Amino acid sequence: MTTSSRSDRQSAKSIWNFGGLTFWELVQSVVLDAQKNELFERASGLAFDFLLALFPLFFILIAAFGLVASQHSLQLRISLLAYFADLLPALAFQLLNTTTGELAANASGEKLTIGIVVALWLVSGGVASIISSLNVAFGVRESRSWFKVRAIALVLTLVISILILSALGIVLVSGSFVDWLGQELRLASTMIVLSKALQWPTALLFVIFSYALIYTFGPNLPRIRWHWITPGSVFSAISWMVASAGFRIYLRFVNNYSVIFGSLGALVILMIWLYVTGLAFLIGGEINANIERASAENLDD
Repeated sequence: MTTSSRSDRQSAKSIWNFGGLTFWELVQSVVLDAQKNELFERASGLAFDFLLALFPLFFILIAAFGLVASQHSLQLRISLLAYFADLLPALAFQLLNTTTGELAANASGEKLTIGIVVALWLVSGGVASIISSLNVAFGVRESRSWFKVRAIALVLTLVISILILSALGIVLVSGSFVDWLGQELRLASTMIVLSKALQWPTALLFVIFSYALIYTFGPNLPRIRWHWITPGSVFSAISWMVASAGFRIYLRFVNNYSVIFGSLGALVILMIWLYVTGLAFLIGGEINANIERASAENLDD
């Protein structure tokens, strides 16, 4: 067995042993580094970048729906929005739904090509901001050229867009299959409940895999080690979904935000949700970074 393969196996093993750290040592280290690296402030910047990237990403997906599945584009758009309907507060989802409808109306004709190019540029800019923040979390300096970083961000944007499109296609096909199977077995209501229950695990796996892609190929690490699932990606995905659900429940009972923000209430709520998204992502990166450093120190010893 080569030294490289032994190192990879040791890395895969140690990442779930927290690199030799105890659970509380890892927690303390992450909290200290989060303060040192100003993750809460960086999450605010990411929220703004995410806002600029969110609607262009929807434009790309809607355009892709029309290109690869024109007959089912509306169903795919409804499936995509269904996930956000469960995550976002009602007012923020209303804003997203309205804007998505407007984007769908413009995702055709001469505007399509220019729109896709601009959208890719804006979304990749959001991914580039994530890469910059992850470099801080992993304690590495950016030595790659601006063009290389932007190219990596663009590739990650395209891969994640393809993943979203594939996941929605699977949901659409499986939904049709579940409907047919329920009718044949005369268990329509049971099959609908089962299909709905499987949507969240599917979404969770997609989010974890997307996080793993960015955590692995985003920061300027001296050596890239691929892990399908990492403690950081699991923490980020689960905490993001729990925080989103909790935020939605909280706003259902405390709905006086429009008194403070007026007509901007929906936008402010969407920004807060994007802030939570960015913060969960950065903390996950900090978890992985601390485990990587601890693993390296143990290997040196």
